[in-house]
Amino acid sequence: QAHLHESGGGLVQPGGSLTLSCAASGSLFSIAHMGWYRQAPGSQRELVAVITSGGKTTYGDFVKGRFTISRNNRNNTAWLQMSGLKPEDTAVYYCNSDGFLADGNGGSSYGEYWGQGTQVTVTS
Repeated sequence: QAHLHESGGGLVQPGGSLTLSCAASGSLFSIAHMGWYRQAPGSQRELVAVITSGGKTTYGDFVKGRFTISRNNRNNTAWLQMSGLKPEDTAVYYCNSDGFLADGNGGSSYGEYWGQGTQVTVTS
């Protein structure tokens, strides 16, 4: 069962912009971090950006001011605004979060969760 739902990927020309969205299911709560990772073919998954519940952000070195991560703690949604996209930004982008998952019986467990991934392709 997917607990993170991503949207917003697609095809864009170099220099263009895209905004990715990640919505956590209602079963997830007390989410400490929400972030984005990416993986290009033949490469390891790498951090793009992460944001804490308090709003502290961390970005991968390659971002260099081009991307902005934000979140809404009330509805557990995060966004990654990407501008100045380059062909080397082409990858599958995965939403990631850690928090508590309600089991439906009054209990919960802490874990780390991943979205299914959304393709971002930057090409002319």
